[in-house]
Amino acid sequence: MNRSEIDRIAHLARLEIAAADVPVYLRELSAILEFVEQLSATDTEGIEPMAHPLDACQRLRQDVVTEADQRDRFQAIAPAVDKGLYLVPQVIE
Repeated sequence: MNRSEIDRIAHLARLEIAAADVPVYLRELSAILEFVEQLSATDTEGIEPMAHPLDACQRLRQDVVTEADQRDRFQAIAPAVDKGLYLVPQVIE
């Protein structure tokens, strides 16, 4: 990488980089790109992609109703209701 590439990346990312910081960004971005090249050189033939590196599963709760239906109670205090639906003022013509 060179300074013009750092300037172009900063422009695309809409970042302002001080001239004194350019060498730091140059070194860090070059290290990242070298690491990506190293990863790309790794043979992944026959390795199945995974969503998570650990063999973890989600603990899901039972799909059970835990509260009583209070729709009628809530709609009794609503300003406008029709056929079980809350009516609101139209905001888009």
